[in-house]
Parts: sequence; structure tokens; C-alpha cells
Amino acid sequence: MRKTSLAYLLPAVAVAFAVPALGQNPLPAGAGKQVVQDTCGACHELARVTNAGHTHDEWDMIVHNMIMMGATLKPEQVSVVTNYLASNFPPKARSNAPTITGNVQANFHEFKLPTRAFPHDPYAAADGSIWYTGQLGNVLGRVDPKTGQVKDYPLKISGSGPHGLIGDKDGNIWFTANSAGYVGKLDPKTGQVTEYKTPGARDPHSLSFDQDGILWFTAQGANQIGRLDPKSGDLKMVPVPTRYAAPYGMVVSSKGVPFFAEFGANKIGSIDPKTMQITEYNLPNKDTRPRRIAITSDDVLWYGDYSRGYLGSYDPKTGKAREWKSPAGTDAAPYGITAVGDVVWYSESGASPNTLVRFDPRTEKFQTWKIPSGGGTVRNMMPTKDGNLALAESGENMVALVEVK
Repeated sequence: MRKTSLAYLLPAVAVAFAVPALGQNPLPAGAGKQVVQDTCGACHELARVTNAGHTHDEWDMIVHNMIMMGATLKPEQVSVVTNYLASNFPPKARSNAPTITGNVQANFHEFKLPTRAFPHDPYAAADGSIWYTGQLGNVLGRVDPKTGQVKDYPLKISGSGPHGLIGDKDGNIWFTANSAGYVGKLDPKTGQVTEYKTPGARDPHSLSFDQDGILWFTAQGANQIGRLDPKSGDLKMVPVPTRYAAPYGMVVSSKGVPFFAEFGANKIGSIDPKTMQITEYNLPNKDTRPRRIAITSDDVLWYGDYSRGYLGSYDPKTGKAREWKSPAGTDAAPYGITAVGDVVWYSESGASPNTLVRFDPRTEKFQTWKIPSGGGTVRNMMPTKDGNLALAESGENMVALVEVK
């Protein structure tokens, strides 16, 4: 297990933050202290733990991700460690972001999931349903917004940790199994799941189809980009040139070129769909950490600077980069992001409650809404065919449909 891995897995901690010496961050007394000290301290500075703050569900996910990455814990120790971390390192205070009014209306419809799923990514299907990856529940789920009915599709491989999500033109649902190292395809008609192993990459992350039906995906901890041909099953992966780049969000341009955010660096990358050669583009501020990206019709890339609290844009054609301070400021932690037409929408996961932000590039004006449930960290979002928004609200165990007028 690399010493850098925890920074990539903690949902609310930017990877570039400085870590103080261990002696400055002693662990509190309590059941589980020794196990945390021996197990976590074997791979990284314990300040990575003591400086963090998460809900019980988030700590549970982190502990299981650590086990996936190589941490050794006995089954009976898992709950002890999770309870210790949740009791001593609860969520930190977050900023209450300002509300910026405007001419657009956004009506939230939130759907509580019946099982402990921890929805990570949403997918707005053509039939109006919203799918989600249940990362802790080891399921894919489907919500009918008209009736509120939820149907779960359990995965065959236990501990898959489904993460990214997308559908194809035939109605199949594709996902990345972040904890089990495979890309999966679910046939909703039969419930049958087909797995494509990702050799050497245990953590496939975000995924996107190009115009030829080729599936591209990032592998964050493995520092690789993958290509899967659904027709042949051929899968190939190549490394990102920058060490510990942590490739994260991904989109495909109108020309069929995949672009991805490098969460571990101040860079955006692209990959040639034929040669799989990777090109990297430096963003102006060395402390920028883009997490997810969106793309508008002019092929301009938009990203949330998770570490600095900015919305940024980068035009690969001209190399021009711009940025705007997010309404919640330096603690905004922009996360899920998408484009509806040429308008950019994203979430401020560092604000309490999380906010939904709309930015119009033509006027350069923001409008914001507080998410009714609090959001519980909106890790991703995507537009529906009608120009509305589908959101996954992880910590609240909810999926949301936002009607935009």
C-alpha cells in the first residue's frame, strides 16, 4: 500500500495538503487506538487520519478501501476501527455558503433509498429513470422519479465497490468496480452482469463512451487510463506520464478525444484514441487540483479546483485557462460537475449544506441553491434528456432529480 493512497481515498481531503509530523497528532485513547496506530501507521503518517473528519458511513467506506489497497485487518477489527474513527474524528465544521439568486428556478425531488447503498454516481437514462452505483451496498440501483420506486441489482462479486456509471445505446448499464478491479456491464432485462478484469489496476474509477462505442475509464490509484472495446472484450491500459497524477473525472470531446482530470497534479490530460498516447496540459496555479471535469459544445473543459475553491476552464485548442472563485470560497471543495447545453453546473461539497451552483459562461454569473437534505457530498451529477439534473447524495443515501426552469 503506497503512502499516498489514503489522500486519494478520503472524500473530503485534497491530495496536496501538507501533513504535520506524527508527534503533533497523537491518537486519542479508546478501543481501536492500537489497531489504528499499528495498521494505518504502517503505511502512512497518522496525521492523515487525525486531520480528517468524516461520518460513520464515510469512515466505513475508507476502512474498506484501505483493506482493498492492502491494509491487514481481521474481520472482527473492522467495526472496532470504524467506530473508533467515527467517534474521534467526526465531520469538521463546514462553511455556510451564500445564496446567490437569479432568474432560473431549480426544484429538488429527493428519493431516499431503502437500503444502505451510499450512492456514488448517477446515470440519467433515456426512459427518465435515474440509476446509481451503491458503493457500500454492492448494488446498482434504479429509481423511477414518477413513482419513487427503487429496484436494486446485486452484484455477483462481493465487495465490488461500484463507482462510475454510464449507459450504452442498447440500454446496458456499465460501471467501474472500484474495490474489486473490474469494469462491469449489467443487462437490466436479465440482471446478468458481465465482468472485464482490469489487470494491474484494482481501482477503475470514472468512465465515458466515445462516438465509436469504445469505453474509456480512469484508474486513480493505479495512475492509468483504460480502453475497453465492448464488442471484442479487448481491454488495454496505459500509464499517465506524471507520477501519482491520480486520474479522476473523464469526458470525451466532439472529436472523440477523451480528456481526464489529474487530481494529484495541476494538470488535465488527453489520450489519443488510436495510439493511446497521453498528452498533459498544465493549469496555471501549481496548487490547483481538478477532480471532475465537464465539457461544453465548444469543447472547452470545465473543472472544479477541489483544493482552492475555484471553478476553472481550459481550452485545449488555444491553451487558454481561466478561473472564478466559487461562491463558498476557499472551502467550497467543488466536486460533481456537468454541463447542460453551454451552462455549467456543479456542487460545493465543502459547504454545509452542499450547494448546487449554476454558472453561465456568457454572463460569467453564478446562481446557487442549498440542497434541501444537505447533500451529504454530491460526488457526481449529469443532465437528463430534458435538461434537468440527476444527483447522487452519498451521505444522505439519496438520489435527486432537479427540475430546472
